[in-house]
Amino acid sequence: MNEVQELRSKLGSLELTPGESSIAEKVEAGTRINSGECLALYESGNLPFLGILADHIRRKKHGLKTYFNRNFHIEPTNICIYECSFCSFARKPGQTGGWEYSLDEIDEICRGYAGTPVTEVHIVGGVHPKRGVEYYGEMMQRIKGILPGIHIKGFTAVELKVMFARSRMSIEEGLKTLRGLGLDSLPGGGAEIFHPEVRKEICHTKASSSNWLEIHETAHRLGIPSNCTILYGHVEKYVHRVDHMLQLRELQDRTGGFNTYIPLKFLNENNELSYIKESSIIEDLKNYAVSRIFLDNIPHLKAYWPMIGRDTAQLSLSFGVNDVDGTIDDSTKIYSMAGAEDQNPAISTAELIQLVSKAGYVPVERDTVYNVIREYSEVQ
Repeated sequence: MNEVQELRSKLGSLELTPGESSIAEKVEAGTRINSGECLALYESGNLPFLGILADHIRRKKHGLKTYFNRNFHIEPTNICIYECSFCSFARKPGQTGGWEYSLDEIDEICRGYAGTPVTEVHIVGGVHPKRGVEYYGEMMQRIKGILPGIHIKGFTAVELKVMFARSRMSIEEGLKTLRGLGLDSLPGGGAEIFHPEVRKEICHTKASSSNWLEIHETAHRLGIPSNCTILYGHVEKYVHRVDHMLQLRELQDRTGGFNTYIPLKFLNENNELSYIKESSIIEDLKNYAVSRIFLDNIPHLKAYWPMIGRDTAQLSLSFGVNDVDGTIDDSTKIYSMAGAEDQNPAISTAELIQLVSKAGYVPVERDTVYNVIREYSEVQ
């Protein structure tokens, strides 16, 4: 049975609306769905339908391969000039719970990974009021002096905007300078929700959506790949998610520079939006599936296990997800401070392999830009 026949067989057991049947026909033909159809998918209560379509697409793109990497995080500071209502991580200067690692302290963190098989360090943190390109450039040079082969995936567009302004550099000048000092790619954080209505409510002082998009487009033009994200499950409506993904899809059409789309779930502890109930597992799975169906030109879809938990990450593999991030090694506080299920986010390579294989998929260790390091072909 080929892929199309298998899709038809699975859909044949469901009762579909005319609109759902039309979308299924597009997916079968490999044709792009539009924003209205994306909104209809979000409004659908037919989770099996969404899962079947999303899994068909992920299998067509990647087969059973599910990627992970060996990585650790450095969060140089949580001191931040911004006040975002969803954030549990940031602190003001002098506030209890704040930290500012020195370069020597960061060196010490990196020395702990010398001689290990880690391939990536992920660097994000608060938008510090005094640190510019020069500071972070020296940090990267020192990291690569200790870990010469490491890939540095560093700095959200929100951090970069202020960093470049502080160093009196244009976006292009700043990115070229950082690349020369060791930057290899950008993470996707800081995007939150692009729609101005939502942004005004949850992060009105932060870099605008146009700033975020311009920085990533410039990076792609310079040959610096990046990821992209959405923060969902707070005050936004489905129409805002669709608008957000449409802007990412249009940028990807122009540049092709996004590797991975990462839906980030809002967690409600220790922030100003604690009155909002967190999204359900069903909603999480729906969001992954719709993302996979709509974002036809972004190759990978990641479930960030420290945020949603290992069990939901495993379930997500049947809803379009083909990447579960990495080993982390208890090196991030961003989500544990917001009440993430896993308060000590570390997982061994063996545990990641088991998580993927027990779901019926093939674990594949990758580097940051999806070059295969090793495929573990034995599916349990």
